[in-house]
Amino acid sequence: SAQVQHRITRVGGILPVYMADHKSKRPRTVAVASYPKARRDETVVDELHGQKIADPYRWLEDPDSKETKDFVEAQNRAYDEATSELQGLRTSISERLTEIYNYPKCTCYSRHGGRLFFEYNTGLQQQFVVFVQESLDAEPQVLLDPNQFSEDGTVALRGKAFSRSGTFMSYGVSASGSDWTTIKFLRVEGKEQLPDTLEKVKFSAQSFWRDEGLFYNRYLPDESKQDGTETEANRNQKLFYHKVGTSQEEDILVWAHPDEPEWMAAAEVTDDDRYLLLFMRKGCNPENLVWVVDLENTPMEKIKDSWNKVINSWEGAFDYVANDGPEFVFTTTWSAPKKRLVRISSFLDSSKVAETGAWVDLIPELPEPLESALAVAGDLVMVEHMKDVKSVIAIHSLVDGAKVRDVNLPIGSVVGLGCKRSSNEVFLKFTSFLEPGVVYRLEDVKTDADLQIVKGTELAGGLDLTTFETHQYFFDSEDGTKIPIFVMHRKGLICDGSNPSLLYGYGGFNISMTPSFSVSRLLWCHNLGGVFAVANIRGGGEYGLGWHNGGRLKNKQNCFTDFQCAAKFLFTKGYTAANHLAIQGGSNGGLLVCACANQAPSLFSAVISQVGVLDMLRFHKFTIGHAWTSDFGDPENAEDFAVALRYSPLHNVTAPPQDGAWQYPSVLMLTADHDDRVVPLHSLKVIAELQHTAGASSAQKNPLLIKVDTKAGHGAGKPTSKIIDEVAHIYAFVAEATGASWR
Repeated sequence: SAQVQHRITRVGGILPVYMADHKSKRPRTVAVASYPKARRDETVVDELHGQKIADPYRWLEDPDSKETKDFVEAQNRAYDEATSELQGLRTSISERLTEIYNYPKCTCYSRHGGRLFFEYNTGLQQQFVVFVQESLDAEPQVLLDPNQFSEDGTVALRGKAFSRSGTFMSYGVSASGSDWTTIKFLRVEGKEQLPDTLEKVKFSAQSFWRDEGLFYNRYLPDESKQDGTETEANRNQKLFYHKVGTSQEEDILVWAHPDEPEWMAAAEVTDDDRYLLLFMRKGCNPENLVWVVDLENTPMEKIKDSWNKVINSWEGAFDYVANDGPEFVFTTTWSAPKKRLVRISSFLDSSKVAETGAWVDLIPELPEPLESALAVAGDLVMVEHMKDVKSVIAIHSLVDGAKVRDVNLPIGSVVGLGCKRSSNEVFLKFTSFLEPGVVYRLEDVKTDADLQIVKGTELAGGLDLTTFETHQYFFDSEDGTKIPIFVMHRKGLICDGSNPSLLYGYGGFNISMTPSFSVSRLLWCHNLGGVFAVANIRGGGEYGLGWHNGGRLKNKQNCFTDFQCAAKFLFTKGYTAANHLAIQGGSNGGLLVCACANQAPSLFSAVISQVGVLDMLRFHKFTIGHAWTSDFGDPENAEDFAVALRYSPLHNVTAPPQDGAWQYPSVLMLTADHDDRVVPLHSLKVIAELQHTAGASSAQKNPLLIKVDTKAGHGAGKPTSKIIDEVAHIYAFVAEATGASWR
């Protein structure tokens, strides 16, 4: 239609050379004779800001109704039938991935009370195991094995914390991928399981005070199921103190904010156990308030009414680094979009904190965003900056901020830092696209110049990393902004535009897509002859708050435009062409790829949307969706509504013209029954609309399918077997759509 062609031209800037020639593609092995019939309730029409918005699949918002369950079963059957001829390829992928996934994986080390702790997976264990080690030379011992939580591995460890002396470990347990967590306790000596059990925990930090108790967040029981399959909004989070050895009923409420039910808070006890810091936030925007209370002089029962509201305006993000009595060191974005390290004197006196002289820059804002700062060895601080999406580590003085020296690292990402102000020892984990992970150690950060390898990674299945190569490029988006993109492939690749390619993106919530290791992506490059690319589009945090702001709220369209320009860049470089290019994204990235499928369908041969946020007019009504208005805007606001309506995947599905000028790419949506972060209704409603509107057109030959998993959630804690199975389904689908062949 003229309307759709106008949108494609305006947003995507598509040139004829990029158009996918679907008529010339080989015969499809994925074909859909007919899609499951889904009832359309045309009577459901909302009037929003003067516009009538139809929502014929509103009934799919009820996960417990028989009609919704029947719909899900029918869609899974349709997927199974349509992709049945891909089973052989799925088996090949699964078997090979099982071989190369079977290598040991280790997290960064940390030391508590003299003991070392880390998590380790021998290769194909469903979940990582927590180990304790008396010293680096001692034999590691199993402290907690989450593989014992359930037979199928769907009950997972979700966060842990240690008391100051390392006597106790608290740990979260989550079932079926839900965000709901139960906190339990373990005495490290003797591996003694304590009876303490904390229920209804969600979006919670865990912070010990001495060896006596834990600060944590919970929601009180309500009328919803609170099992991960409900859709009700999460509001009125509270902060409690739990004394080890008591029942949860005895826990003390230390913070609640009923006047702002959508605010959430995280507590952190200072290194000297003197103060409790409260970081309050509204939504996911990187800014917070900071309140403080003196634990030494305030009984737990009095904390609720004793908060010193030191930073009580939404001026920026603050993260605690260290303190000497009432003199605190924070990283902050206040007056520094790329962050700075500051010392604030007289922090307990909010009137003095407002004075200019109370703030001293230890490390001023630099062109490279400041990612983290951790105090070590008394008067030093380990500082990580990000330079063009790569980690840079340096040691600075905590006294005056002067740089002591750089820490020499290869090009890649620091994914773990373990150090304390009370120790000179530092552990660091590093990874990249072609580095599966290495744990380094500085025994004495004050004297050691060279990193010592504590634990490297030996791959399995004959995978040879020297046969691959990665490149970082910068391309121009439509407004001239330079966008980074990483590209990985086999050495000797011929850039003739014929390579099956997979482009990944996210672009939201100030989250950076840094180099990371993935054997599944290497399988895509090696066994399927593919190219893998990650575009660092706006909306992320790769270049600080300015980069984030450039892809949120009224600027959200920049994310989609950047991503479409990334596809064109791959075409221009000769890596691939439209009929060989698939795009993939999850959560906010699911929104990204579905919006691009609506705006520029002829740029892509396949779209993989995992647990996507897709109904941009109602997302804020379900579970924690109200927190995302920081990026998507508030649909209750007329201006934000108008912006969201223009790109909302659910509301921009269009029927391909009968003349075959274009059609939707092959679409595979994935969601899960226990995803209580981005509830399944988003994907269910969009696939129903796609199948009805686009699938009814004779021009739509490419399949429009969804796969709904069970006993799974948004992704965290997913067992190894489910990860491998999901990759096999995705890559087989993508291979068929892009012309990739198994080798």
